[in-house]
Amino acid sequence: MLNIKRTKAYLILEDGQCFEGYSFGAEGEATGEVVFTTAMTGYNETLTDKSFYGQIIIQTFPMIGNYGVIPEDFEGGKIYASGYVVGEYCSAPSNFRCGGTVDALLREQGIPGIYGVDTRRLTKLLRTRGTMTGRISLSPVWSSEIAAYSMTDAVKNVSVKEIIPGKTDGSCRVAMLDFGYKENIIRELEKRGCQITLFPYDTAAEDIIGFKPDGLMLSNGPGDPSVNTVPVANLRKLLETGIPIFGICLGHQLLALAAGFKSEKLKFGHRGENQPAKDTATGRTYITSQNHGYAIVNDSVDPSAAGLRFINMNDGTCEGLEYKRANAFTVQFHPQGCGGPRDTAFLFDEFVKRMGEYKFENHE
Repeated sequence: MLNIKRTKAYLILEDGQCFEGYSFGAEGEATGEVVFTTAMTGYNETLTDKSFYGQIIIQTFPMIGNYGVIPEDFEGGKIYASGYVVGEYCSAPSNFRCGGTVDALLREQGIPGIYGVDTRRLTKLLRTRGTMTGRISLSPVWSSEIAAYSMTDAVKNVSVKEIIPGKTDGSCRVAMLDFGYKENIIRELEKRGCQITLFPYDTAAEDIIGFKPDGLMLSNGPGDPSVNTVPVANLRKLLETGIPIFGICLGHQLLALAAGFKSEKLKFGHRGENQPAKDTATGRTYITSQNHGYAIVNDSVDPSAAGLRFINMNDGTCEGLEYKRANAFTVQFHPQGCGGPRDTAFLFDEFVKRMGEYKFENHE
């Protein structure tokens, strides 16, 4: 039995369709791009993932909140989504690591949520119509502002504002350009003996080179890759340095744009922990964790510059690139997989190996 007041709430889509439910979290309005994730676990990580900035998240898994809030599992310092939509909300979590409820976390951070929604019908609608904007509200009244909503300065708003030195020593110095990084990327690199220094998204290529890194990590992040003209211009210069580069999600897309390839918006994106990505080098297919609404256009990839290393087995979209004229490789999925499968964590080992073979000091 829920211990919160049952106040009617609504999710109103840009086309006027309205889904009724009950309010939880902060009572108020939130407008954003309405997206769904099929992940069966990891709602703590989902809520605090910067890649969800400016979006209203629909969880297709029927019950959310059953193991409570676990701050140690957060991927960012706060909730980055605009709103939260679930089928059934559990107000009495049971877990030895539980540090509170999802309802309390949403209230604390001013994020409106709605439960009791037919998330199956809503998800099927988005799969058919494509991603739409929407609003969580205590009133069912449609407004033209919903359809007019547009996400702006997404990467700028989630990136660090200044250089943050590495917390640990390590045999490899990694410069990570922060487009909206997940904490588990740092954990995976530190586990392998790396020292990671965070740089703002728009850091000049010359400043990155001046840091003398053994490798460059390009993080995940939110929004349309094509609007990030400054990072793309900087990456175009960094591609020519020979420094090992590893890009994930938005980092993958931005490096591809820097190489002259093109991006496109997907109908409803890939968000979940069960996306199959085939390694074209070995023929093996991995189940991967993903969160993106854009992809690199396969036909735009110059075969003399890069090869399609991974391909999505559901829709054939690009899941990874191996660069031929640069010491770089990138993936669209999340090899750090938290929450999600860890099948592709070996890619961090590959990055560390490349850094060990390169070492900036050997190229001064």
